[in-house]
Amino acid sequence: MLENIVNYLNALLWGKLLVYGLVGAGLYFTLRLAFIQITHFKHAIKILTISRQGCDSGLSSFQVFCTSMAARVGAGNMAGVAVAISAGGPGAVFWMWVIAVLGMATSMVESTLAQVYKVRDQDGQFRGGPAYYMEKGLGQRWMGILFSIFLIIAFGLVFNAVQANTITGAMHAVFDINPLYMGIIIVLASAFVIVGGLRKVAKVSEIVVPVMALAYILIATVVVLMNIEQLPAVFALIFKSAFGWQEAAAGGVAYTIAQAMQSGIARGLFSNEAGMGSAANVAASASPNPNHPASQGFVQMMGVFFDTIVICTATAAIILLSGDLSESHDGIKMTIDALSTHVGSWGGIFVAIAILLFCFTSIIANYSYAETNVMYLSGNSKKALPIFRICVLGMVMFGSIAKISLVWNLADLSMGLMATVNIIALILLSGLAVRVINDYRQQIKSDDEITFDPHKFPELREQLNDDVWIPGGQTVEERSNK
Repeated sequence: MLENIVNYLNALLWGKLLVYGLVGAGLYFTLRLAFIQITHFKHAIKILTISRQGCDSGLSSFQVFCTSMAARVGAGNMAGVAVAISAGGPGAVFWMWVIAVLGMATSMVESTLAQVYKVRDQDGQFRGGPAYYMEKGLGQRWMGILFSIFLIIAFGLVFNAVQANTITGAMHAVFDINPLYMGIIIVLASAFVIVGGLRKVAKVSEIVVPVMALAYILIATVVVLMNIEQLPAVFALIFKSAFGWQEAAAGGVAYTIAQAMQSGIARGLFSNEAGMGSAANVAASASPNPNHPASQGFVQMMGVFFDTIVICTATAAIILLSGDLSESHDGIKMTIDALSTHVGSWGGIFVAIAILLFCFTSIIANYSYAETNVMYLSGNSKKALPIFRICVLGMVMFGSIAKISLVWNLADLSMGLMATVNIIALILLSGLAVRVINDYRQQIKSDDEITFDPHKFPELREQLNDDVWIPGGQTVEERSNK
């Protein structure tokens, strides 16, 4: 009964509302920002290279980038890509690319807004995200509460069950480890990190994420080089499947395209999170360099690029070059079998270890997203955190032994509800976001230091806290009296 209800709601959200909403929002932001993800791609890379600098009371931009990548790079990149190809055919990969390119603009907007409306908690740590810009920017606390509830359910609970499920599936398939025992190990390791809060999560992510991402990209590159002569045929297959050209004679073009779009967009969003508002929660925690909200927007924009265009494509190449496109929705087994086809039995061992690291870091990063929203709901009080942490660890244990189809479907539903609320807020606040980003772009053209002056934006006078954005070392009040 529950599964039928979840499937119905997913069909409504992903079959109609969000397919158009996400693509439409991405196109809208891409046009309003004049294709910023293309025209300013080199600048975004430059900002990422200096992102370790400029950290004072907050986390560095690089720490925040790694934390958001820890959440992004996980089950969606390995198991999710396989599920998308299985359900929607090779064409789903094309639609993953499309939603990633458009999503880069969406991520730019949501992360910039998160920086604009960030606050300090009782420990002096920056907090923020969609709930904060919904309340402060739109004056709609009820909307922020709704978003926070959806995010806590999605990231704190359901997504962590998905990640744990993927780990235990991989460990059972490769090493025959009992999911119950593996689940206990994951719970203990997760507890060790999350009790340290956002800073502990950021420190662990900063160490693990670059290493695991580079290792995975390296093995995918080796696979591509081993099968380089097949690469043109694989690209042809992706494009033909994306537009249903090979089904034209059978009259199934519309259905094939719809299946590829739905699977590719759903799995692409699950992986890169653009438009969901999730990565914006940790984006607000950074002390960016340069000290301007749009600076962190560029960093988070590159997160979407690396997640989907680079890492998801690596998984797709491993699967499609193996030639095994059997209709199995057991995503991680499909990825393991594909890599083993290329490099032998040790390929399965590599995937299992990669999954362990990818998904574990996703669990702790997902928790950090949810923690910020628990703090929002409790008025920045930490009293509710111990109980919430117990709930998170309980869902990790549940996910370790749960039925995978139900877990994935619950993830799609909670993600869809989050994205719906966030997209509405982004559209309503897009005017301010575009002006803030354009203010940054204008400053790039000069040799002066790039800074953010909230007094250029009259609507922010009553919306921002006095201790966050202080141009020239002065308080907002001091500047207002001049």
